Amino acid sequence: MKKTALYDKHVSLGAKIVPFAGFEMPVQYSGVTEEHFAVREKAGLFDVSHMGQFFVEGAGAKDLLQFVTTNNVDVLENGKAQYSCLPNENGGIVDDLIVYKMEDEKYFVVVNASNIDKDWDHISKYNSFGARLTNASDEMSLLAIQGPKATEILQKLTETNLSEIPYYNFTVGTVAGVNDVIISNTGYTGSGGFEIYFNNESAEKLWDAIIEAGSEEGIIPCGLAARDTLRLEKGFCLYGMDIDDTTSPIEAGLGWITKFDKDFVSKDIFAKQKEEGITRKLVGFELTDKGVPRHDYPVVDAEGNVIGKVTSGTQSPMKKIGLGIAYVDKPHFKLGTEIFIQVRNKNIPAKVVKMPFV
Repeated sequence: MKKTALYDKHVSLGAKIVPFAGFEMPVQYSGVTEEHFAVREKAGLFDVSHMGQFFVEGAGAKDLLQFVTTNNVDVLENGKAQYSCLPNENGGIVDDLIVYKMEDEKYFVVVNASNIDKDWDHISKYNSFGARLTNASDEMSLLAIQGPKATEILQKLTETNLSEIPYYNFTVGTVAGVNDVIISNTGYTGSGGFEIYFNNESAEKLWDAIIEAGSEEGIIPCGLAARDTLRLEKGFCLYGMDIDDTTSPIEAGLGWITKFDKDFVSKDIFAKQKEEGITRKLVGFELTDKGVPRHDYPVVDAEGNVIGKVTSGTQSPMKKIGLGIAYVDKPHFKLGTEIFIQVRNKNIPAKVVKMPFV
């Protein structure tokens, strides 16, 4: 198992450590609910250094990324980031990712930890464009400062005017005396904040500086469990759960990052799905009775026929009800449709709702 540069810090703070995506990662510190509400109401600090980072450079960099991702890299300006995905040849998803345009002919790509080698091989396979690829995953750390107080806390540590960095934009600056930090207005919690990328040797210094700077605002360390409940309340997909090699971005509600004004892997498959319609769709649902939905629980209709399955589910800390995301067959995926989630052989009523949940 790999360890992030902050592993010893997590152990010293009493975090519960679990294996995740090949890493020993903190799943929680003070408790999922406390960490969840800290991010929704104040601020939380996450070590997400297990994520992968690639640099794609050279005259062919844009053309390579344009072909292997579904979104339109052409619209990116320097200092802007873009959510996208890597389609496979069969109309599935290799991974979802963020593409940053650092400068002309230089891009920074952030991928999921469990898919680092897979993504590297996939992108390299299509590199007939002469782009230079660098896998910086083992050298870089990533901290996510999330919550309504996050900007205020981070601003204490940098001369960069954070209020001038819009959502899905970034800059390179100095934070707590550490130079060349990528400061990105992105996150996976839906509560606002920043993600910062830097070399491993600065990890403890930046962690400590952020915790100290946020002490008055109530910042606390947060683990992967709270990150999951936070992203789920906002309806964000998690790779390996809600999207994978067998799901298309059209089915997953990611048509908005699938642009047909360019050529890319599996374009024809997705265009056909968009034109002819899909037979299943990823939807949000809320239970209308007590119960907690979990990954892989069957979704059934009123007669008990299986019409889908839950991909992510939880008891929402904010709404105090069971909710989740599921692939549901046509025509049951329309908003307001009553469906049932099989929880321990009992069919719990639920309804299809619009996301985000909160």
